[in-house]
Amino acid sequence: MTAISRPGVVTFAYHIKTTPLSGPAAYYGEATYSGLEMAVDEINEAGGFDVDGQNYTINLVSLDDQYLPNEAASNAQRLVEENDVSVVFTPHSGGIMAQQVLNEQEEFLIMAYSSEPAITQQGNSLTVAIPPRYDGYIEPFTEYAMETHGTKIALLPTSSQYGKDWTEHLEPHWTEQGGEVVFNSTIDFAKDTDFFTILTNALENDPDVIFIGGPSQPTVKVAQQARELGFEGGFIIMDQAKLDEMKEVTGTYETFEGSVGVTPLQHSDYPGTDEFVQNYQELYDKVPGSEAGFHYISAYILVEAMKAAGTVDAAHAIRESMQQGIEALPEDKMVYDIPGILEEGNFDVLQSMSVVENGEIVPVEID
Repeated sequence: MTAISRPGVVTFAYHIKTTPLSGPAAYYGEATYSGLEMAVDEINEAGGFDVDGQNYTINLVSLDDQYLPNEAASNAQRLVEENDVSVVFTPHSGGIMAQQVLNEQEEFLIMAYSSEPAITQQGNSLTVAIPPRYDGYIEPFTEYAMETHGTKIALLPTSSQYGKDWTEHLEPHWTEQGGEVVFNSTIDFAKDTDFFTILTNALENDPDVIFIGGPSQPTVKVAQQARELGFEGGFIIMDQAKLDEMKEVTGTYETFEGSVGVTPLQHSDYPGTDEFVQNYQELYDKVPGSEAGFHYISAYILVEAMKAAGTVDAAHAIRESMQQGIEALPEDKMVYDIPGILEEGNFDVLQSMSVVENGEIVPVEID
């Protein structure tokens, strides 16, 4: 798709990792894009928005970066040079970090959808990290799993860099709390669809807990096959996988009994959540997850920041007005509780977690 550059139109570029419809992460890519698409359509259908006396509508452009960091960077640079794009949404850490090499020089704002802490630790002045950092989940997830099941853990996350980074945070914290890592490996969801062999090896070490994660659809197969092999402990589920999306595959939460993960959006209670979930279901015929919800709310925050900055073009001014954008967000668009933006560039999102008890989702407050 080609971006359009004309008066009264602001272009939002979106880098989506494209995979075959049967690919392990296809659902993730569709979910992230749909929330952004929904917000853009609403804004345009309402007549657009006014900035410094000029009315604007949004042209949403999705690009194929093939989940390759270098493609994400080159696509962004081409759009900036040819179409004066000032904002790029990117939902994977590799693409985000590749764009951070050039975005300050080319002056475009990265709306980054990744919970990887390193994204904002780079000190990049034109990056906004949308979801909560995953390292905030390490302590409460560990505490629940140890208290509920025991101290022996098997590590079996996705083999992506994201999975490795999660493990590098979880493993030392687990051992510092008196736990023992009895098995440590990864799963390549792009290549593997049968996990019985690696699970059999892991279960020979009698773990109380298994750490799993990656895209929801392949992750659920790991949990299912672990249960088929007789595993009765709990799962720590990394934040990329969502309990409600996994339940769509199994038809029940019983497969994940005693597990801990992030709270599904539909079980959250924020001012705009119910209306968003209802409207999304009517449009897409499915329940939205956090990927859709966070992209939806971030589009509205971005528009409010542009209004406050008085520009749709000056990336630094828009970034500096992000707090004002958050404060101006209409209540019915508050799909999440985001009171502000932190100095390093992360949205200050109220983190939440849930556990599965008696086959039901039980939200748990994080101190």
